[in-house]
Amino acid sequence: MSDIIEPIPAFLRELLQKEYGEEASRIIAGYRRRPVTLRANPLKGTAEEVAQALGGMGLGYERMAWYRDAFLLCGASAGMLSRSAPYAEGKIYLQSLSSMLPPLLLAPKAGENILDMTAAPGGKTTQLAALSGGGALITACEKDKIRFERMKFNLLRQGAVRVNAMQTDALRLSDFLRFDKILLDAPCSGSGTLTGDSAVISPKLVENCARTQRMLLSKGLKLLKKGGILLYSTCSVLKEENEETVKFALSLGASLLPLSPPTTDLCLLPGMEGTLTVCPDGKFEGFFLAMLQK
Repeated sequence: MSDIIEPIPAFLRELLQKEYGEEASRIIAGYRRRPVTLRANPLKGTAEEVAQALGGMGLGYERMAWYRDAFLLCGASAGMLSRSAPYAEGKIYLQSLSSMLPPLLLAPKAGENILDMTAAPGGKTTQLAALSGGGALITACEKDKIRFERMKFNLLRQGAVRVNAMQTDALRLSDFLRFDKILLDAPCSGSGTLTGDSAVISPKLVENCARTQRMLLSKGLKLLKKGGILLYSTCSVLKEENEETVKFALSLGASLLPLSPPTTDLCLLPGMEGTLTVCPDGKFEGFFLAMLQK
């Protein structure tokens, strides 16, 4: 079976061609099934212990030099890992390499008050907790009850005890709250990571996502302390959801802090200076990242 994802909606092909020109073919070629990736959870065990456990299961792996807690598995399935002891014990979390980037770039520290605006199922929330050594105070919002319960389960298993999990829309948080840092991994069209049901991507979906993203960004900037940092990310490569949304934030008075790629492994697309647009390929999903300061 081919690793290439098909079919790709005609409107998306046309939009990618319009926005990226010759680069569009590189994006489309990157729509493929990727190997299983995971990260070790230092709140429950070391990366070396995870490596030993994977070896004991007869699984080959590659360690990521840019993030030593990250593993790329060779010939393993997500189902196989989800039935393993390290998974049950919370020592690992199955997560794409691209989705590990926002918490890394936000660089949470012990003592900081951090908001994860759209947190379920909890992958980035638990990573924020792990990166801060469990010392950051994190508020994690999710409005959907089922996704919220899944997030709470993951927080418990991962040992992320300093997380205030709230079943609420982040847009409803009090404007009197203030946070040192905010992660907004915004709901998006998923144009950077197509799957077999990619036909659900439509012009209307992109339009609706962009509207929601701007509402969340506006709210996030209100909740930031003066001088605070907001990391905005999507798993989209479309400019309406990315560069145009960031320009909206700049019109509200935010400043753009230039990002540098955390690794040369990333295949980057041309885009707004200071932001990162990751081209989908054999390891990474298509992703967008921008860092804003109030």
